[in-house]
Amino acid sequence: MGMYNLVSFCGIFIIMGLGWLFSTHRRTINWRLLRGALILQAVFALFIFKVPIGSRLFLGINSAVITVLEAASAGSRFVFGRLALAPGAIGEAGEPSLGFFLAFQAFPTIIFFSALMSILYYIGVLPWLISRCAALFTRLFAISGAESLCAASNMFVGVESALTVKPYLRTMTRSELCTVLTCGMATVASNVLALYVFTLQEQFPAIAGHLVSASIIAAPSALIMSKLVVPETGAPATLGRSVAPFYEREHSVFEAVINGANTGVRVVVGIVALLLAVLGLVALVDLGIIALGSWINSAAGLQVDWSLRGLAGLVFYPLTVIIGVPLEDAVLIARIIGERLIVTEVVSYQHLAAAMADGAIANPRSTVIATYALCGFAHLASMAIFIGGVSALVPDKTAELSRVGFRALLAATLACLLTACIAGTFYTSGSILGAG
Repeated sequence: MGMYNLVSFCGIFIIMGLGWLFSTHRRTINWRLLRGALILQAVFALFIFKVPIGSRLFLGINSAVITVLEAASAGSRFVFGRLALAPGAIGEAGEPSLGFFLAFQAFPTIIFFSALMSILYYIGVLPWLISRCAALFTRLFAISGAESLCAASNMFVGVESALTVKPYLRTMTRSELCTVLTCGMATVASNVLALYVFTLQEQFPAIAGHLVSASIIAAPSALIMSKLVVPETGAPATLGRSVAPFYEREHSVFEAVINGANTGVRVVVGIVALLLAVLGLVALVDLGIIALGSWINSAAGLQVDWSLRGLAGLVFYPLTVIIGVPLEDAVLIARIIGERLIVTEVVSYQHLAAAMADGAIANPRSTVIATYALCGFAHLASMAIFIGGVSALVPDKTAELSRVGFRALLAATLACLLTACIAGTFYTSGSILGAG
């Protein structure tokens, strides 16, 4: 094990220790969950990073996702023409790409993948996968069936995952509600995952395999951190009992396509609205903070970046070192990981892609670990979305969800870092599933 692998390994326990420090009940620890989840993650990471057949399997998944993305671009090319051509691509009539446009090249993939996921729901593939994963979590981790189901469904869908446990939300304990929010923010939906693949695939050909891997590892990480930050002190109604996912099946595959595409449109609109609002507000706040910071720098002889992103980078620097990012890249990666809390992971992944394109990242290990650390909706805007989404299903739980919201965001942020630690422990420059 190399030095940085050892750092990432130690980081697993440091990150969990931070979760325990912020715990609402430090004497209550679900040791069975900690042991089971870490062993499950370690076995999975060992399989994909160290076992040749596992690495080849995920390279195959990577190729399959890229192939599906290429098929998804057919519709966007028909609608948007040259604007939909990826950088360097040539259209059917020989016309060259005009460059990268997020709205015309990446966002349409969300609509396509939403429709595809809806079809997989309709034919029973996703419900079967979610049920099997949930049953495994319930047996191994000694948690409620509803929590297991929510964690499993978040590996495939986003805020809609709360719908799969809708019948159980009203009787959930505070710890269970925290788990619902944490799992939502510590994982990514499959349709939005396609956006990240599109953003990074030119600089990082194996990105799809890593993101699929991160999505799987993130679910146990979310359960670990949620139960450390807000341990279970009540009596969950579905403790140790497997429950089936709740969903309304469409009447035909065509209806599934229509509903899935419409869901994708709502996701796109939501992302656009968040980016417009959040980035604008960050720019506005930065005006005041930077002005004050410039005065402090002049008075104290400092050279501190007082923007929100700069301050977030300072806060996340020690955490970035802890998860195993090489020191030569730690400042840049800390800024990219830290800014996710404020400006969403969409912007952070774009900045990661830009840094790779500019050759600003010295070690491929930094790229891989950052990819895992960013693979989650752990930011302020997402917290509001998940609290609002779950509250709409159980209005009488709104106050309790609001009280636990910031703890869930903390747990989700630590869960993303824990996922990065797991990957960093097993990743080496010789891994087949590398960063190039």
